[in-house]
Amino acid sequence: STLDSHPQLDLALDGADEIDPELNLIKGLGGALLREKIVESSAARLIIVADESKPVAQLGTRAPLPVEVIRFALPVVAPRLAELGCTPTLRRAADGQPFLTDENNYILDCAFNGIPDARALNVAIHAIPGVVEHGLFIGMATQVFVAGAEGISTMVRPQASDDAR
Repeated sequence: STLDSHPQLDLALDGADEIDPELNLIKGLGGALLREKIVESSAARLIIVADESKPVAQLGTRAPLPVEVIRFALPVVAPRLAELGCTPTLRRAADGQPFLTDENNYILDCAFNGIPDARALNVAIHAIPGVVEHGLFIGMATQVFVAGAEGISTMVRPQASDDAR
């Protein structure tokens, strides 16, 4: 099916690169963060399935934050992201060329030493002209299943009216 024929979904099911205790996520290490965010924002419920390496006390401690950038804007966006406290690195494909997203944009993988306020960072990154989207999925996951050596655990996010997508 397509979003043209089904623009409102009952359920989206996906993985994540990092999951914090509030079920905020870092996603996009596979390179499709923009399309994933569009699909998942159209779903009434987002369920995440992950292994036990994905939950973290604070986002940005294990995985870089992907930021999709218009190619023309790269020289402007990279230093502005660095001002937010990260080290941005242009993602490269296996052949050494810049990785291109489904929409033919670049991705900057932004290494943080933890993201203390994901909601504030969400706003700050979106304020940079040339940023298309980023891999912070704030307040979107409704439930997370984590599989590990001890079995499967479940995390559920309480409903909140002030979630920022």
